[in-house]
Amino acid sequence: MSSTPFSPTATPSERRQAFRNGLNSGKLQRFVGALNPLAARLIQDKGFEGVYVSGAVVAADLALPDIGLTTMTEVVGRARQTARVTDLPTLVDADTGFGEPMSAARTVVEMEDAGIAGLHLEDQVMPKRCGHLDGKSVVPTSDMVRRIAAAVEARRDPNFIICARTDARGVEGLDAAIERAKAYADAGADLIFTEALADASEFEAFRKAVDTPLLANMTEFGKSELLPASTLNDLGINAVIYPVTTLRVAMGAVETALDDLAETGTQAAWLDRMQHRSRLYELNHYADFNSFDSSLFTYGR
Repeated sequence: MSSTPFSPTATPSERRQAFRNGLNSGKLQRFVGALNPLAARLIQDKGFEGVYVSGAVVAADLALPDIGLTTMTEVVGRARQTARVTDLPTLVDADTGFGEPMSAARTVVEMEDAGIAGLHLEDQVMPKRCGHLDGKSVVPTSDMVRRIAAAVEARRDPNFIICARTDARGVEGLDAAIERAKAYADAGADLIFTEALADASEFEAFRKAVDTPLLANMTEFGKSELLPASTLNDLGINAVIYPVTTLRVAMGAVETALDDLAETGTQAAWLDRMQHRSRLYELNHYADFNSFDSSLFTYGR
């Protein structure tokens, strides 16, 4: 248990165990994308089961498109910052593993060292594209199997979740995506991420065909119907991510507020819509840090 406000109470091992237990619980595990580490605190406070670090959000935070321009160190850095502020398990988008299978293996080691509970690797070619855009290409199944096998071999904590994402639905069709998922599970993937399925019927077909735990992506403005958590749970889906929701909500509000500020010359009308300073202090544990600092000062005297 942490004795300072600098780290979460739950250890990385405990968070990984919680993730694995959640996948086997029969209850949908809701992982919400955190636009920043402070948002991860809020996600925990609101009772969700996990935090997600989206590659699209990390890229957008750097004002870059989601086309594989971010580096492993940039993503691991954001992942570490996020995982250190929450007791929830953190799942990270590791794109295609940032290189060859050996690079995917190194990525697993770096993520484990950062306190992450799991990551997902995808079967797109490099450079990748957003999973809900057209024009994607996927690598041969055998290449992705090697990518997964390298990742599985590299992990040291057996509870670290290796999730395999397939983008084949939009390229080769649903049946091909199902066959790929089976091959990825055989290669050691603990969780299958089925990208860009159209609707409930496709999730149901995937669930009937694949025994491995499944993850759904409920991203806005994409190719998938936005299914309620209750529906996904009834379909037998094990986990769901809301990868960019907090970023889109925040940036939408920021843009509207800036328009208003530019027009009126004051932010006064927005005070009731802002997070109050006192709530910010609650989330960043201001009182805990102040107490810790006071105890050191007293001891030093």
